[in-house]
Amino acid sequence: MHDPAALYDITPDADDVPEGLPLVAGLTGFADAGSAVSQLAEYVLDTLDHTLVATFDADELLDYRARRPTFTFDQDHISEIEPSTLSLYLVRDDLGQRFLLLAGFEPDFQWQRFTAAVVQLVERYRVSTTTWVHSIPMPVPHTRPIGVTVSGNRSDLVEAMSVWKPVTQAPANALHLVEHRLGETGHPTAGFVLLVPHYLADTEFPDAAVAALSSISAATGLIFPTDRLREEGRDFMVKVDEQVAGNHELSRLVATLEERHDTYMQGNPLPSPLTDQDGQVPSADALAAELEKFLATRRVDGEGDDRS
Repeated sequence: MHDPAALYDITPDADDVPEGLPLVAGLTGFADAGSAVSQLAEYVLDTLDHTLVATFDADELLDYRARRPTFTFDQDHISEIEPSTLSLYLVRDDLGQRFLLLAGFEPDFQWQRFTAAVVQLVERYRVSTTTWVHSIPMPVPHTRPIGVTVSGNRSDLVEAMSVWKPVTQAPANALHLVEHRLGETGHPTAGFVLLVPHYLADTEFPDAAVAALSSISAATGLIFPTDRLREEGRDFMVKVDEQVAGNHELSRLVATLEERHDTYMQGNPLPSPLTDQDGQVPSADALAAELEKFLATRRVDGEGDDRS
């Protein structure tokens, strides 16, 4: 393996990073349901004081043809090209507590080397805990709080917060590998997988970002300002509820999801909140046919045209 340290460049401000801070991570590119991770990173960097500590080499890690950068064409010339980035930041939360944030694109290549690089940075700064978030689409109702599945070696968080503990195989995120490698060393890690309603997976769902921030707070004690996100979430949910209330078939299907969710959460011996007694996952087709058509094309932010 080539030197992991060659994958990233350290900034001059890196020397000012104190030891023993928590690391928070979220990478985009795979199954970011409800845009939870991308919203989280954008919101944190927009609202909290931060300093760039390290930048990873996109030319080594990114498949540009799969995830092309965006450019701005201004009448007759290219005025700007927005590059994809993967960086480590030193951030202060709402109370001034410092933490490290790893955010940006999920690497397409060199996962083993990337993992070794992250472990190297964890060791360099003697990181106290590592917490990461991920979101996946699930047949759960939008009318119930977003649940999480918790992984890692922090059993207190698993017992207190994990609503679904399956034995299953699924495609990995690069941070799964990081978690596994850190766990082998005994480093305290927790991964939060948000279970986002499948019919809202292609939207920017503000409540998903709030759930991600709340999970991080539970694991780290960090405090985030979420008033703006919560207000956006209320406006978003009003629009969703209007669409559901105006369509009998949608209302019936959402009610079915609610019933299965509530039965599971009340301790009934269903194997999962996502299935019925026969183990069948409810179909997304009817919901997707109408609700996704309305929501997936744009972010619902209060005012706007009412496309259905």
